[in-house]
Amino acid sequence: MESPLGVIASAGAAEPFWTWLSALASAGILAVAVWASGHALVFKRDARSAALWVIVIWLMPAAGPILYYLLGINRVRRRATALREDRLGIRQPPATMPVYHEPREDRLEPNLRGLAVLVKKVTGQPLLGCNRIEPLVNGEKAFPAMLQAIREAQLSVGLASYIFDGKGIGQEFVGALAELIRRGVQVRVLIDDVYVRFSFSSAYKSLVRAGVPTAVFNPPLIPARLHAAHLRNHRKVLIVDGRVGFTGGMNIHRPYWRPEQPAAAFQDLHFRIEGPVVSQLFEVFQEDWRFATGETLGGEAWQLRAAAAGSTPARAIEAGPDESLDRLRWVFLGALNAARRSVRLWTPYFVPDPSLIAALNAAALRGVTVDILLPERLDHAMVQWACMAQLWQVLEHGCRVWLRPPPFDHSKLLVIDESWICFGSANWDARSLRLNFELNVECYDATLGTQMAGLFDQVRAQARLLTKTELDSRALPIKLRDGFARLFAPYL
Repeated sequence: MESPLGVIASAGAAEPFWTWLSALASAGILAVAVWASGHALVFKRDARSAALWVIVIWLMPAAGPILYYLLGINRVRRRATALREDRLGIRQPPATMPVYHEPREDRLEPNLRGLAVLVKKVTGQPLLGCNRIEPLVNGEKAFPAMLQAIREAQLSVGLASYIFDGKGIGQEFVGALAELIRRGVQVRVLIDDVYVRFSFSSAYKSLVRAGVPTAVFNPPLIPARLHAAHLRNHRKVLIVDGRVGFTGGMNIHRPYWRPEQPAAAFQDLHFRIEGPVVSQLFEVFQEDWRFATGETLGGEAWQLRAAAAGSTPARAIEAGPDESLDRLRWVFLGALNAARRSVRLWTPYFVPDPSLIAALNAAALRGVTVDILLPERLDHAMVQWACMAQLWQVLEHGCRVWLRPPPFDHSKLLVIDESWICFGSANWDARSLRLNFELNVECYDATLGTQMAGLFDQVRAQARLLTKTELDSRALPIKLRDGFARLFAPYL
């Protein structure tokens, strides 16, 4: 039996070892925290995002760097760039991409010419003439038009949707797509992974059972790709026979389709498109499908057949956390700076960065009428709180904010001077402008612009004007709550 003195001696010998090990571990944690915070300071483009990550890293020196490594470093950009090294092979299929007339910028309205040049430079895409753009207001107009196009398809259908519900209206889409498979039509469906995994009503399993080739975009729960869990494909695209396209803000989702109670359905805008710009929509879908599956769509079924159909010059604007980062932000800034008479901004989520707030205020201070139309009640409380926390910044310089009463309005539209229109999937928040993969379309057309401005004004007449006095009268606990939510604006 060991004597008490022997036990004490053994403990004394072990104590320096554990002290040394603890010091080594502390030094390692400190070194990793210094590296992670340094990486965030150097490589995070958004100062607010960098500041938030530095705070997280130093509040949790052990767990913070791990979270930053998994969620803060954008590896999707690197992967997307690698996959697109042979992009020209996709953008110019042999003998399938017609050559379209590119409208001259000097034929556009004088204040929009510079904007057209800017968008061309940031997207690398030409402005294509001879398009026909048809607005589809709410699910009652959009879904029947989309289903009709699908049922009339002869060769191919490509469909991407952030949310694809398998119940309600989604069942009709599943049935229509399954029927195409039975007829021998080529079909590809792409759904974002987050909705597939965390919804009990996703159409994914129904589509697979029906034999419809279906893929998920960027599955995050594989440990090696956990870092991409917050990088979602938010695009909504339907391409039929390489000839007709649909895009906008509408998901295939039950809340948009309430035939038994139409007044309770979500509000939204979608658009039917014919003409050369369909080629750019198809290009985006093609690349997303290849990103998700590795398959390059080719052959007779996937040939482009877009032909002149109208008189609207239009261009697709692809944006995302890959090499197309910040494209939409540049486009919105350019559009606000080009405004001379009016800005009509219609969005469900309004948490813009300081540069966009400054551009809105600068337009108002120049004498431009700036109207911002938002839903009175959002479906995400945190986003609504953050929005309310910064609305004073646009109200104090002359912008007008209008709140539309329920049901929830998910519409996304920007109209400048009744002559330039931008619509699509992007919201005015950091998630859309920096984290999500988005798709918008810009149009230069006074006739369409007047039509969309009229629709905006019609809806605005149903909304109420928010005043700075009302905003300032919120109770202090509400202001503190909203201000705290605003701290997370880079990720909302």
